[in-house]
Amino acid sequence: MDAKKIGIMGGTFDPIHNGHLVIAETAREQFRLQEILFLPSGHPPHKEHTMPASHRCSMVSLAIAGNPFFTLDRREVESSDISYTYVTLQNLKKELPQTELFFILGADSLFDFQSWRKPEEILTYCSILAAYRKHEQQDRFFQQIDLLNRKYPGKFFPLDTPSLEVSSQDIRNRVQHGRSIRYLVPEEVGAYIRAHHLYQGGIGI
Repeated sequence: MDAKKIGIMGGTFDPIHNGHLVIAETAREQFRLQEILFLPSGHPPHKEHTMPASHRCSMVSLAIAGNPFFTLDRREVESSDISYTYVTLQNLKKELPQTELFFILGADSLFDFQSWRKPEEILTYCSILAAYRKHEQQDRFFQQIDLLNRKYPGKFFPLDTPSLEVSSQDIRNRVQHGRSIRYLVPEEVGAYIRAHHLYQGGIGI
């Protein structure tokens, strides 16, 4: 029997948007993953000003509710420690020793990966699935994949995702300036942001 394959989608999710969901679904389909864990960061080392975890987790929960393969994992937000990826993956691997783990990240994070805390240890627990979009940086992206695979053989794989130019920062800015975020986030997430008056006056930016 083949090992179970689980994808891990980490991030601040401040807020979660349709781009995150498209990347996760692409990873699930392309690599035949049985489950994707959405893992909101609790205390990320490089980001200080995020919306409280309760709001970010609520928005993730609303966004993924319609997909039976997507699960919210609160382990980082429920910990008082700084959220280091290698520690989270170490704990997951202890809990799921027979499971093959795939950590999903965007193209920007791919270029930053070697500056993360203990990148070699991260790769003992998982493979990396990196999302790219078909644009002028595509050649640079694949050069980086090749470079990393020469250093860490067979650990980095490209995700061919549809082009969806959306970012959490753009959504926060749009809300702050009273602009529409319809079709950029799931309808339920947009309703939650409005109901709780999130990201107004620069809060959470």
